[in-house]
Amino acid sequence: MKNRNVMFVSLIMSFVLALTGCSGGGGKAASDQNGEADPAKTQQEGTPKEVGYPESLTYWVTLNSNASATLQNAGEIKAYQKLEEITGTKVQFQHPPAGSEQDSFNIMVSSGDLPDVIEHNWSAVSGGPDKLIGDGTLIRLNELIDQHAPNLKKVLDENPEYRKMITSDDGNIYVFPFLRGDDYLLTYNGLIIRQDWLDKLGLGMPETIEEWHTVLTAFKNDDPNGNGQADEIPLRLDPGQLSMNKAFLGAWGITDSFYQVDGVVKYGPIQPEFKEFLQTMSQWYAEGLIDPDYLSGDSNLWDAKITNNTLGAFTGYTGSGIGRYLQMMEGKGGSFDLAGAPNVALKKGETPPLGQKDSPFTGYGAAITSKNQNPEATVKWLDYKYGEEGSLLFNFGIEGESYEMVDGYPTYTEQITKNDSLPIAQALAQYAMAGYSGPFVQDRRYMEQYSSLPQQASAIEAWMNAKNDRLMPVISPNEEESARYASIMNDVKTYYDEMLNKFIMGVEPIDQFEAFVETIKGMGIEEAVGIQQAALDRYNSR
Repeated sequence: MKNRNVMFVSLIMSFVLALTGCSGGGGKAASDQNGEADPAKTQQEGTPKEVGYPESLTYWVTLNSNASATLQNAGEIKAYQKLEEITGTKVQFQHPPAGSEQDSFNIMVSSGDLPDVIEHNWSAVSGGPDKLIGDGTLIRLNELIDQHAPNLKKVLDENPEYRKMITSDDGNIYVFPFLRGDDYLLTYNGLIIRQDWLDKLGLGMPETIEEWHTVLTAFKNDDPNGNGQADEIPLRLDPGQLSMNKAFLGAWGITDSFYQVDGVVKYGPIQPEFKEFLQTMSQWYAEGLIDPDYLSGDSNLWDAKITNNTLGAFTGYTGSGIGRYLQMMEGKGGSFDLAGAPNVALKKGETPPLGQKDSPFTGYGAAITSKNQNPEATVKWLDYKYGEEGSLLFNFGIEGESYEMVDGYPTYTEQITKNDSLPIAQALAQYAMAGYSGPFVQDRRYMEQYSSLPQQASAIEAWMNAKNDRLMPVISPNEEESARYASIMNDVKTYYDEMLNKFIMGVEPIDQFEAFVETIKGMGIEEAVGIQQAALDRYNSR
């Protein structure tokens, strides 16, 4: 009996040891038949687990107008179709109705009926991203990016300023961002002038407020379109562009919103310089230098005034402005030509204080919601766009169809650049998303081809010339500040929009400017400045 017990114990111990060896105990990795570690069966301490791509995703995103011109759904974009082939992930896109995107977003979030991924402009969300993480709408991505997004992690490691921009005040990374990957991509809008009118009248390119007054007066009085009629309209002011410092206001070193001077936040419309700007615009309007219809939102009206040779200067973009109008006038005879005018200064020879310059990150990107059941796999899927292959796919589309590699340079085909029925922006939108935005890094080579006309390239170079050190980074009030800030600024903006045009049109005399300032102060603008200052201080301390 004693010998039997010993034999039984020995058998049990042998069985346990055998199990231990099979399970890779003692910190050893499991091995396959060749004795090599099998990553599917084991995980070394400290290394992230291997994940695949998700089988399916629900994805909420606004369908860009260039895409919606020919497509019904983002799933029809060739880049996304190719991504499904590569990853096997089937995406059900959800698009809010055009014109009600923000309302649809608010309803979706408040209802808690969330998709797996939301692509949105998060800088406009009340309370900011930390609130959405705190209330369980979005998930924090810091650790997931470190473990499962090597492509985006590499971008952030090589560009610490990007990491700062996409990190919230509480230290949360909340988004796979849309990033403009080169300074050349940050400037795309400014003053546009009829170069052929300047040439005909023997005028140089205006650089200062005084020179602009001289040029606009000549446009009005000296018949640059040569039809013998006094039908020229020297300048169209676009009130929507004023807020982006593209039309003269920046010459005074201020904006029509918040700006900073050596880290101190100021509000432009209550500064003495804003009165000088209003005096100038009011004078020009009274002299007939500004189109009296400038408040009209009828784009067909502006197209007609430009293509009928009656409008001399306006604000616009390199693509939909310079490129589009040059294309529309091609083959119609005449000497029609456009040029991007430099940002305006007060003194000849000085570097303009402000022009249009965007931030590499403006708050737009894709976030993962708390309803997502497989965030690791979703992170891996989103990360594909930040790698070399994904970047080519979402900037240039399908090789052999929308682009060809020419000496290592992804070159758009004539399917994009000379499409028989579509402008370049809509043709490209069928294949890729470089023409607007998404969770990827925008490639400079897209813009080099999109704005390939000499007039476009020269315009970008001219518009890039500004100090721009007073522009604010992308910041937002926190949850505690948000409601009060929104209440103040809703009142201020409504009053400002009304009074701005009254001053310019002469309905309200300029000597009422001080009363205008006091009214805005009475609405709480100084408290709003304090909220912006606190947000800027938090940003600078990240």
